[in-house]
Amino acid sequence: MKTQTELFLELWIESRTRFTNQLPQITEKDLLKKLTPSVNSVGFLIRHIGDVELLFAKNVFGLKDLNVSAKTVIAKHDTGEWTNLKELVDYCDLSFNALKSIIEKQTDANWVESVETKEFGLKTKAEAFGRIVSHTAYHAGQIAIINKYGS
Repeated sequence: MKTQTELFLELWIESRTRFTNQLPQITEKDLLKKLTPSVNSVGFLIRHIGDVELLFAKNVFGLKDLNVSAKTVIAKHDTGEWTNLKELVDYCDLSFNALKSIIEKQTDANWVESVETKEFGLKTKAEAFGRIVSHTAYHAGQIAIINKYGS
């Protein structure tokens, strides 16, 4: 029988394929695409997914030694700098591995512990985890639509 941690990890990895399955088809030209009137580009959204995963690893799951500079969260809008596809993919690989490594250390008891952040208040780790799963899927949908209809 699988632990809660193993099940949550499987759920997140499967959900994240909505994002990762798009990456091989994205070109550097696609990174600049926007869907008017939105100000956020595909490149910004890819970086944002990585930023938020790293913030979750550190602030929700306690990976304290992680140094995070969540530029998209700080800026709150696209600054036009997210144009290097390899750097963005490498960054999202880093964020995936950081979050995965700390999730793997959670016990079943950890999932009912409460965490508090300024972004979403007081939640259990399981509730907070739902936010990272839906966050990535939400932005993956935006990336797909922008890539299809944006310019």
